[in-house]
Amino acid sequence: MHTSNLIAYVVPIFILMIFSEFLYGYFKKKNNYRLNDTVTSIGLGLMSRYPALLGLGVQGLVYAFISQQFNLGLLASYDLYVWVIAFVLYDLSYYWLHRSHHQIKVLWASHVVHHHGEEFNLSTALRQTGTDFLFKWIFYTPMLLLGIPVEIFVTVAALNLIYQFWVHTEHIGRLGIIDYIFVTPSNHRIHHAQNKEYIDANYGGVFILWDRMFGTFIDEREDLKPIYGTSKPLNSWNPLWANLEVWNEMIKDTWRTKRWRDKVALWFSTPKWRPADVAEKYPIKKNDLSQFRKFDTKTSLYAKIFGFAHLVFVSVYTQGVLFNSASIEYVDLMLISLNIVTVLVFASFMYENRAFVFYLELIRSLSVLTLISVGYFNFMPEIILGYTAFSAAVSAGIVFKDRFLSLSEAR
Repeated sequence: MHTSNLIAYVVPIFILMIFSEFLYGYFKKKNNYRLNDTVTSIGLGLMSRYPALLGLGVQGLVYAFISQQFNLGLLASYDLYVWVIAFVLYDLSYYWLHRSHHQIKVLWASHVVHHHGEEFNLSTALRQTGTDFLFKWIFYTPMLLLGIPVEIFVTVAALNLIYQFWVHTEHIGRLGIIDYIFVTPSNHRIHHAQNKEYIDANYGGVFILWDRMFGTFIDEREDLKPIYGTSKPLNSWNPLWANLEVWNEMIKDTWRTKRWRDKVALWFSTPKWRPADVAEKYPIKKNDLSQFRKFDTKTSLYAKIFGFAHLVFVSVYTQGVLFNSASIEYVDLMLISLNIVTVLVFASFMYENRAFVFYLELIRSLSVLTLISVGYFNFMPEIILGYTAFSAAVSAGIVFKDRFLSLSEAR
């Protein structure tokens, strides 16, 4: 059970709105888009769709089991009032899930992906985690217990996610009374800030009323501009590392700390807490906001274009996969997922100016072409064959040029 089909319909609208916001900011001289940051954000959003398509986790099985075995049938109709109650209950459940994401480290490890971005624009909304299937289902099971039909549950889940897209912008100011009821850009800017005055607030998805009711609301101040990102910066464009970085830290800290109680406690502690022996021996450097600089990298023009071409390919191909996943054989779907992740990771390496990436890209392209020749990658074969052949040719050209220059300098 997932929201992929409905999300697939709105993805082109999201992309159009992102492009429109970029143009608006550019002509108003308030542009807050950078190519490397935007490619990472969109790439993370596209990549996040694949775990659900692969059926990873127990979410679908748990929902099905509850709806069949423990369904109380209290809200089992398709009447309008059930839709309204379901929408409100989903957002209340989202509030507690989201709040827990910021207060329990094992949940923060999954959610942190959404907060790495040091720009705040519509593309930031697409920075979605690929590991939320592990625990998210726990917070929504009460809705299934009440008997809310699966179709209604899936639809309100998608609508909740779609609503949250527009609040990720700096170009919309205060909205009067709307700011008191709904999550708006002003409210959500606070949620993405790392300023100590704003940290850990405004968790609502659609309604900001939950934050006002449960004491987690902080208002935006005119005299304090939000500084976006995480206090411990990721300093990478790699979407895979963005999903794994905090998990990696937790696993290493579990191994390093001596006390068994701490080995367990750190998984359920607040995100900032670390065992004393580990924190002393392996300190983590946090941002000094008085000297804060956004992570940025300089790279060649052809690397920028090639990395962007990777994103365009992934966007087009993923759109097709979202609409047709049921007709794709599972082995092919796994290979497609692996290929998509690899393409996005290699695009990030291009923006990090890693010279070896073109060698890796050549190997990837030749490997995919080999798999195509023996009968795999049967979905949209013209597109994947065409782009992979193009990528192999470009990578080979860059590699051979690099080797030629190295030999010339050696002589």
